[in-house]
Amino acid sequence: MSEQIVTISSGKVRGYQRNGMVEYLGIPYAQPPVGELRFKRARPVQPWDGVFDAKEYGPEAVQFDEGQYKGAEDCLTINVQRPLEGENLPVFVYIHGGGYNTGGCNVPLYNGKTFVEEGIVYVAFQYRLNVLGFYDFTTYPGCEDFESNCGLSDQILAMQWIHENIAAFGGDPERVTICGESAGAASVVNMMACPAVKGTFQQAISQSALPNCVMTHEMARRNIDLFLEGMGWTEADLPRLRTDDPFTFLKGNDYVAENHQYRNPGMFLPGPIQDDLLPVRPIDAIRSGSAAGVKLIIGSNAHEGTTFVHPEKTGFPNSWSMIAQMFEKNGNIDHFFEFVRYYHPNADAWLKQFDGQDKFSAAAVTTAPGPVKVGLPFINFGTDYAFQVPAVKVAEGQRQYTPDVWMYRYDLVTKSGEASGLKASHAFDLPAMFGNRDFHFSRFIFDGEDDALVDSIISEMHGSWVRFIKAGAPGEEWPRYTGYNCKLRIFDRETRTEQVDRTELMDTWQDIRFYED
Repeated sequence: MSEQIVTISSGKVRGYQRNGMVEYLGIPYAQPPVGELRFKRARPVQPWDGVFDAKEYGPEAVQFDEGQYKGAEDCLTINVQRPLEGENLPVFVYIHGGGYNTGGCNVPLYNGKTFVEEGIVYVAFQYRLNVLGFYDFTTYPGCEDFESNCGLSDQILAMQWIHENIAAFGGDPERVTICGESAGAASVVNMMACPAVKGTFQQAISQSALPNCVMTHEMARRNIDLFLEGMGWTEADLPRLRTDDPFTFLKGNDYVAENHQYRNPGMFLPGPIQDDLLPVRPIDAIRSGSAAGVKLIIGSNAHEGTTFVHPEKTGFPNSWSMIAQMFEKNGNIDHFFEFVRYYHPNADAWLKQFDGQDKFSAAAVTTAPGPVKVGLPFINFGTDYAFQVPAVKVAEGQRQYTPDVWMYRYDLVTKSGEASGLKASHAFDLPAMFGNRDFHFSRFIFDGEDDALVDSIISEMHGSWVRFIKAGAPGEEWPRYTGYNCKLRIFDRETRTEQVDRTELMDTWQDIRFYED
């Protein structure tokens, strides 16, 4: 394991040659966001003397995940993995997901080895999450000196750091592809809208993004009020945010996750705020050319909603009553019946009870339409509401400024996906994209499948990403996006290019908006 030393803007960094590549892990890219910098936006790291030993990953952000408390408040580090040789190499930056709430780039699934083996410099970074990263307290008394979008500011500073320093690691700052899944994919879309990162990347891949998980300061209060309730606090207790152990805040954070759908159906968990860092909602910014010229791959999985729609503690609406409330709270109740007909085709007899009513109210929805497969209308509604429809809107907006837009859908239902009822659910594409068979989630996804299928789906998806990163296009067999009725790349048992008409879907959703005030 030989040493490799590079010089970057903040000082010298020692990396290590291992596993057929050179790794520089846990490099600080910002000042520790602790003490007086808690609830402050990321500040550039102070230069250091000597050589920083980049031997191990830094901790993930403070969180409660997989039944345990983990992470640290001092978490703003970045990791670079590069081939043993080469200069001016293409760069792949991965932004981890987890609902702006959990996760970390040190998860073994996200190891960049399979990309480095293809001659790519792989970069990933930690950013603040949940209460410390994405809760907006700035409109509350006593919190006026807090800053909004702390987690987003981390991402912006990391992208600026990469642009400034990646050449020292053999990467080409003019050949940078950013990629993410879930909240990481939403972060990719946000980066396309943020003025402060313009020019730091040239290509983007967005896997199962939630582009509408952005709130105004006023709308964010709905979740923050739930947080106070969950903590057993009043506004008078907010000064405790400055000094209390941040792990204690996760009690209120969990309460928000469990209750937000029942107070505001269809509302997202806390995420970025519209402010000076993100002045225009991402889809609207992209429609106005904020990412002109950026090449884009964007898509979603066929059954995203199975991860989120549940009989209890649901993450998205699980009944027509909840959806009716969602529409009514957002001034969209006149569209409700149209959505019932689209997602629940056998509901005509049920809908007749509302004929002749002068003014329909969500309170009138007390029964359910006829039988369907358990939860299916709401799983499909959640899939389209959070993922598929916004992805199409992003693609539509971006293709006005570059022809280089491609869309996909991940349809592979493995034996475990069928047995669990999750089908091709949220994040099920990640083992194929990373080409990682050995992580525990990968083993669950591929359980019972033969090697030929695993080889095939990895070759198709990982291979397409590698081609895009290196050559600017995913392959001749995958045509560019041309509109609602166009050819998509379908990743499945037999990966194929298929004409998919989403005109009716997009006509149903139009530009109806929720929780944007």
